[in-house]
Amino acid sequence: MRRKITEQLLAWKNRRDKMPLLLNGARQVGKTYSALTFGKEYYKNTAYFNFEDAKDVNAIFERDLDPERIIKELAAKKGQSIIKGDTLIIFDEIQACERALTSLKYFCEQAPDYHIIAAGSLLGVAVNRNGFSFPVGKIEMLPMYPLDFEEFLWALGEEKLGNLISESFAAVEPLSLHDKALEKYRSYLVIGGMPAVVEEYLSKNDFDFVKVRQKTLNDSYVADMAKYASAQETAKIIAAWSSVPAQLAKENRKFQYKVIKKGARAAEYEMPLAWLNAAGIINKCCLAKEGKLPLAAYANNDSFKVYMVDTGLLCSKFDIEANIILYADHKLDGFKGALAENYVMQALVNNGIEPYYWSGDNESEVDFLFQDKLGNVIPVEVKSSDNVRAKSLQKYIKKYVPPYAIRVSTRNFGFENGIKSIPLYAVWCIKK
Repeated sequence: MRRKITEQLLAWKNRRDKMPLLLNGARQVGKTYSALTFGKEYYKNTAYFNFEDAKDVNAIFERDLDPERIIKELAAKKGQSIIKGDTLIIFDEIQACERALTSLKYFCEQAPDYHIIAAGSLLGVAVNRNGFSFPVGKIEMLPMYPLDFEEFLWALGEEKLGNLISESFAAVEPLSLHDKALEKYRSYLVIGGMPAVVEEYLSKNDFDFVKVRQKTLNDSYVADMAKYASAQETAKIIAAWSSVPAQLAKENRKFQYKVIKKGARAAEYEMPLAWLNAAGIINKCCLAKEGKLPLAAYANNDSFKVYMVDTGLLCSKFDIEANIILYADHKLDGFKGALAENYVMQALVNNGIEPYYWSGDNESEVDFLFQDKLGNVIPVEVKSSDNVRAKSLQKYIKKYVPPYAIRVSTRNFGFENGIKSIPLYAVWCIKK
């Protein structure tokens, strides 16, 4: 599958002062596939090493961390030459070998001509839990996420539709293929952007198979919890994880500990939420008490919302049949609002945006705020249909007078009264 991260990998390859590159993200978002594909396309050869259940490879890093010795032994292990600049070295599941992670510092300082991409699925968890020596300042980090909607269109062979959406966004002009784009958007909500699930859909064109693959992925996340946490921690992590759909199904989507279980307290579940966040399987959105720069200075970390990393996995957790979403059934309008909000959060995070939300009082709330490159704070209101009444957004505009506001809905592109209308299928066009 074509992924946007390839452009960033190529920019890294062409930098003279490059450092080892670390791809970080949730399991199954395509880190290994992207690295291997990049190596095959842009290097003469690739040397791939997986540190999970590979004691003989891990042992190479035990004696010392001299880069030249390590390279010689890795080459002997692989039975191939590893040549500076011509060979892409891939260290996969690097969280399973602390010494390999630490070695990246020495490759940066002593052997920068070797091209190394490391990948880790639970790196944040491993570093926090085991106190790993992290090579701060000696590596370049690149987060990776599920396919966004544009990448999903590429996978479907709809690149031209993606280009038209991008052009309409830039010109703020209606898209002639609006209904078709909305149809693809609804399919994306159900399928999501996990590469294995998208591949399953492309090969089978059957949503029952999609659901099975999504359940397998959700189960694998639970298995990771048991593998990388104590029994007591695992129970709390699973409870917090299982509560996410119920948290989003509420009219007020602010995270409430009592939804996990009666009498639950923040002190008891802060660590499980931090674990899920470090594993990359949730996205956290904090309250901004004011719509002013810098938003981080006005953040209230005790008030937040939690979203899943992928809309398809959220649909799977809700156990909702695909046709209810695909054919705009009104039985679950509240659920669709939660799903649309999760989708927008996912798209903003994919674009390197750190969103917040704003609450003026008990009756007004704007779904997202973000800072653009010009230093503006932009409010974003999300609607799952073409009903675009938004009293909260008007209150925010009146109080903070932003240069413009964004309303995301099923309506076509437009601009009126300082509010830019962006269809749900075009959220990936919103840049920082």
